[in-house]
Amino acid sequence: MARTLFITGASSGIGAATARAAAAKGWNVGLFARSKDKLDALVEEIGSDRAMAVPGDATSLADQQKAIASVAEAYGGVDAAFANAGTGSSGGGTEGGDPEEWEQMIRLNVLGLLWTAKAAMSHLHESKGHLVLTGSAAGRKHIKGSVYSATKWFVHGYGGNLAEEMREFGGRCTVIAPGMVDTPFFDEAKPDKLQPEDVADGVMYALEADPRANVQEVYLMPVN
Repeated sequence: MARTLFITGASSGIGAATARAAAAKGWNVGLFARSKDKLDALVEEIGSDRAMAVPGDATSLADQQKAIASVAEAYGGVDAAFANAGTGSSGGGTEGGDPEEWEQMIRLNVLGLLWTAKAAMSHLHESKGHLVLTGSAAGRKHIKGSVYSATKWFVHGYGGNLAEEMREFGGRCTVIAPGMVDTPFFDEAKPDKLQPEDVADGVMYALEADPRANVQEVYLMPVN
């Protein structure tokens, strides 16, 4: 029986690349993001027998609960969830930063990730499943005045805590920590940096590791 992966931020970048990679390896994928048109296009690309679109807002716990329940009903359960949705900021440090931008970023990068964990946990408990979180190389070092980096420090800390919690029922938790990735996250293309497919490969490495092995972090950096 095919395993099932729920992905937030699935409409582009790392989320879409992971959906393609998972489907290629025989997984069913539930695709969650705000952009219904992009999700529908990705379902058409992958195939409706393997993928389903569940549009919603990652900052809404109710939206995520409804979406993952729909995926579980369609495929008979959920074996893994990828809390991938996130956003950055324009910088400016503490003195020059934009508090409204901070609030939006924290709602998505911190609360949105918490909502994925909360919405998925009962399903993952039942399946002894796997939770994957998108962290960042920025969450492993100090960057002058970076609030974005601080949100990713949260992801890394919480990911370790989740790994301990999930260990009690045979589940696993992995933080994916990439350096710069060429995604719509940036205004200009960065073709010499990591590609979304590189990060998707890291996600699949963790998900397909032997059940006795919990790959708690995958740290990826571009060569250049």
